[in-house]
Amino acid sequence: MNGELGAGHAPVSAAELVFDSLLNAAHLAAPHELPALIADHAHRLGARDAVVYLADLQQTVLVPFHGSSAQTEHQHEALPVDSSLAGRCYQTVEVLLQRLGHGAAGAMMWIPVLDGTERLGVLCVTVAEHVVTDPGFGLLELRLRRLAAVVAELVMTKSSYGDTIVQTRRQVPMSLAAEIQWALLPPLAFASPDVIIAGALEPAYTVAGDSIDYAVDPGYARLAVFDGMGHGLESALLASLTVAAYRNARRAGTPLVDTALDIDTAVHSLHGTAAFTTGILAELDTESGLLRWLSAGHPQPLLLRDGADARALHVQPSLPFGLEAALGAGRAFEVGTEHLEPGDRVVIYSDGITEARAPDGSQFGVERLVGFLNGQADDDVPAPEAVRRLVRALMVHQQGHFSDDATLLMVEWRSGRHRTLLPGPPLTGGPGGV
Repeated sequence: MNGELGAGHAPVSAAELVFDSLLNAAHLAAPHELPALIADHAHRLGARDAVVYLADLQQTVLVPFHGSSAQTEHQHEALPVDSSLAGRCYQTVEVLLQRLGHGAAGAMMWIPVLDGTERLGVLCVTVAEHVVTDPGFGLLELRLRRLAAVVAELVMTKSSYGDTIVQTRRQVPMSLAAEIQWALLPPLAFASPDVIIAGALEPAYTVAGDSIDYAVDPGYARLAVFDGMGHGLESALLASLTVAAYRNARRAGTPLVDTALDIDTAVHSLHGTAAFTTGILAELDTESGLLRWLSAGHPQPLLLRDGADARALHVQPSLPFGLEAALGAGRAFEVGTEHLEPGDRVVIYSDGITEARAPDGSQFGVERLVGFLNGQADDDVPAPEAVRRLVRALMVHQQGHFSDDATLLMVEWRSGRHRTLLPGPPLTGGPGGV
């Protein structure tokens, strides 16, 4: 081809050929072969020693993804999210440059790895000193950002074909109940100009009965938080049934109240009155900001406004799912409504958040929850990072031990902050070529 597609077409750059090679090779690569593949193509772009660090399930450390290259000469350690440059890159979603010293040592670049706006980890590469100081460095930076975007796609797609990526992200063995729950979860972060959604589920490796779900479709975002009765495997199976019933009704276009009735029927048909699930179902009109929700014996959602105002969104709760039809004396699920203002955050949570206990017996409580999240809003911390930090605060409050499942789902309407979940402009303000 001589670097050209043909008459009338722009020439193909060397960088485009590198990306073409990576994508073609990835079609026939197993998950454990990705690290070597990425490192090779990063080198061909002009960077060396490429390492992908994946966030563990609790987003406390960034774990090097070695795959089949674990026997390489240079082993890399996990890096703490809260106290490392890699962690700063992860928290702020910014590309960072770390000079390695004087002379010809060069610099390390830390680049966020994002699936949409869900943070998977960071890509670390080393570039030579003469490259950093070269006027063309901006172009290399843009190419490496694009490489990080391809890395994210490969990590997500290849995760279904093997266990290497999943194993990398786990720091301790996972219970069977938690295995079921994590298989149910949607991505824990999403953003568009209309809505930002962030979720958390703890304790990550032993969670059983709590679950969250959401769907963003034309004109609406639909959200749910569930808390299944009990603990362990039976609770996880109950949550699995509840989420499946919710998705089945939602995907059939079933209205909110009828969706609740379908969930109630499904749980009751299998368990009678011997088991139940509490929950909040909500739908947000992403055009008008009208929020509608109902409660099945669940804690009231919170509305946070302007980083200062906060109030509970009250609606008369029905009995938990599984009990309403049998014991509710024919009452219908009551639906609450609230017109959101741009920038409002709605927080739906399980009682494991507010009832988290410190060793002295004090609960985390609603007041502390509101104060923490409003403080994060005052500091302009994006919703996904605010939720991550909240989980850390809960762990500190309980000294690392969760006595109950703790689940939270936050939705933010038209705040204008969606672009803060993506990397900012190039470090050098470099050219926009390929």
